[in-house]
Amino acid sequence: MTDAALSRAAVPGDKMPLEAFGQTDVGRRRKLNEDNFLVKPETNLYAVCDGMGGHNAGEVASKMAIETLEAFIRKSAGEEKDITWPYGLEAHLSFEANRLKTAVKLANKKVFKSADNREDYTGMGTTLVAAIVSGKVVTIGSAGDSRAYLFRRGELKQLTRDDSWVSAAWAEGILTHDEIDRHPLRNVITKAVGAKEEIELETVEHQLEKGDVILLCSDGLHSMINDEAILKTVTPFPATLPAAAQKLIDAANEAGGKDNVSVVLLRYTE
Repeated sequence: MTDAALSRAAVPGDKMPLEAFGQTDVGRRRKLNEDNFLVKPETNLYAVCDGMGGHNAGEVASKMAIETLEAFIRKSAGEEKDITWPYGLEAHLSFEANRLKTAVKLANKKVFKSADNREDYTGMGTTLVAAIVSGKVVTIGSAGDSRAYLFRRGELKQLTRDDSWVSAAWAEGILTHDEIDRHPLRNVITKAVGAKEEIELETVEHQLEKGDVILLCSDGLHSMINDEAILKTVTPFPATLPAAAQKLIDAANEAGGKDNVSVVLLRYTE
């Protein structure tokens, strides 16, 4: 089962267009797809969520997070004059970073309360990676092990840091990079939307250059093929984003397809 969405929209205030494409696939081992993605050029918002929880609760959590995220970003774009900022504004952050952090906190609250109110939703949550493009700047936030990457001039760079036990252990020098992929706790994440009553989110911002491609993905991609393989799969980069997305999903499935796999690709061109 594969779902996809394609968009092409001009970035407000800029003459340079942004192409966007998203696709999700159930993989080869799972019967249910608990991933959800968002491609919304009208609000310049893009996201991937990977749900977790018993029964269909993971799918509920990821969908709920996407919907809540989109609702606040849409409202804060100017549709409502008297919008409330329930968590305040952080002066050292850009407007887009504040919007993204607030949206994720609202999504966290929504998922957490839903999990708390229904027994069959107990323990549900979702990873999240989201990006807002404004002019030539992309603002990215993530929770869990869904990732954002940048393809630039034939190289691949991870823009987000996994909220996972192995990532923290690597940062502290407990594990080497080579040990991470085979460590028994490699799938243990330390942060997820809806897992706790409150969530703190780090955001990063990057200037885009002509030809840059941003990849947002669930761990169904990067847990099956490493960064080197991701880069090799799309080198040379396909002419269209749908072709690139399909190649990445096919590579993950050919490597075992143990999980749902979702990708959102953004290409910035003059």
